[in-house]
Amino acid sequence: MFVDSHCHLDKINPEKAGADLTQIVEMARANKVEHMLCVCVTLEDFPAMQQAVADFNDVSISCGVHPLYVKDSQTPIVELGTKLRQLASANNVVAIGETGLDYFYHPESKALQRENFEQHIEIAKDINKPLIIHTRDAQDDTLSLLKNGHADKSGGVLHCFTESLDMAKKAIDDLDFYISISGIASFRNAEQLRATIKALPLEKLLIETDSPWLAPVPHRGKENQPAYVIDVAKCVADVKGITLEEVAKTTTANYYKLFNNA
Repeated sequence: MFVDSHCHLDKINPEKAGADLTQIVEMARANKVEHMLCVCVTLEDFPAMQQAVADFNDVSISCGVHPLYVKDSQTPIVELGTKLRQLASANNVVAIGETGLDYFYHPESKALQRENFEQHIEIAKDINKPLIIHTRDAQDDTLSLLKNGHADKSGGVLHCFTESLDMAKKAIDDLDFYISISGIASFRNAEQLRATIKALPLEKLLIETDSPWLAPVPHRGKENQPAYVIDVAKCVADVKGITLEEVAKTTTANYYKLFNNA
């Protein structure tokens, strides 16, 4: 059985997917996906996301503000922490995020992103829920803020990982974080990422779709969905020269160890 450790079920377009949300969840179940974590990107979207998946007992949720949405958030940064703490304290919220830093798309909002990230780290520690981290072109600042904020106390994952092996090792060794692998690993030009996956211990890996984006081979060009996480697992198995069953068993155990409220 598999776990999709990071998806955005509320963002999947039914017309593009050719299925409504109930059918998408059923297709995941049919493909041996036993659990899905639906990840929040803005506090404004959180109530609707929460409601959309409320009837699925095999779907957990997170709460947070993605770094690319901080600049345009309807919640001022001075109020964000209070609102995030209130929403994220709900029993059905198993993680804080996704949060982090993205200097590739929004370098102009670096200071605001860092302030947002620091608040997420502090709240994660206070309410004892792990962090879901988005990081792009911000390796040093991401690791620095996590270390200085003592994020090892909450735990967390660098999701949809595409950064360096050095960063992955530091996140594992210094923070005891997990590294989550998406469909990007199956892309033709992802040789460096596959080399990183091969070098990392399976015991610190998760798998995800990040759906509706980044559909893995052989589904490129389609609306991504949790059912396709098996293809991410197949890629990891091929890269590491191990069985699909071993990837399924270990990454599923890793998920429940990190998100122990799921």
